[in-house]
Amino acid sequence: MATTKWGVDPVHTDITFKVKHLMITTVTGHFGKYTVEVETEGDDFKNAKKIEFTADINSIDTGNEQRNAHLRSADFFNVDKNPQLKFTGTKYEANGDEGKLYGDLTIGGITKPLTLDVEFGGIVPDPWGGERAGFNIKGKVSRKEFGLLYNAVTEAGGVVVGDEVKINADVQLVKQAEVKEAV
Repeated sequence: MATTKWGVDPVHTDITFKVKHLMITTVTGHFGKYTVEVETEGDDFKNAKKIEFTADINSIDTGNEQRNAHLRSADFFNVDKNPQLKFTGTKYEANGDEGKLYGDLTIGGITKPLTLDVEFGGIVPDPWGGERAGFNIKGKVSRKEFGLLYNAVTEAGGVVVGDEVKINADVQLVKQAEVKEAV
């Protein structure tokens, strides 16, 4: 069987996260710089040999530069010591177009297992003679489990930043190459 390598199309991919602010509204952010590397047997993602996502934390953007700087600081991600976060997939199980992606998420030197819900959009030819695969990926993590403990208490006793971080990724992969394995 041939190994197929897939790379991300950053123009048609969006990696976002959401977290509660003052527990009454949600702040949305995204990563502007990241890599996605996937290797499959043929075009079958169920037999993925490699699934890796790495985000440059310096590229975090919530639409507010003061908040972005605070997220990069030692109060949160501490990018001077931990410039990246990484997800390494260990198994992908699919039933039709729905699936679960299991793996390990590493933030700030802390690694925890993470299960993500996956909706497979399919594989289609593109106008330039290539092939593309699409996915919507959702999950949630506790930021405190990764040592992101900063919080402030409001005058009324509420918290400023929620613990649960929701992840949503719309990912478009582009087939890079098929490598035939020696027999």
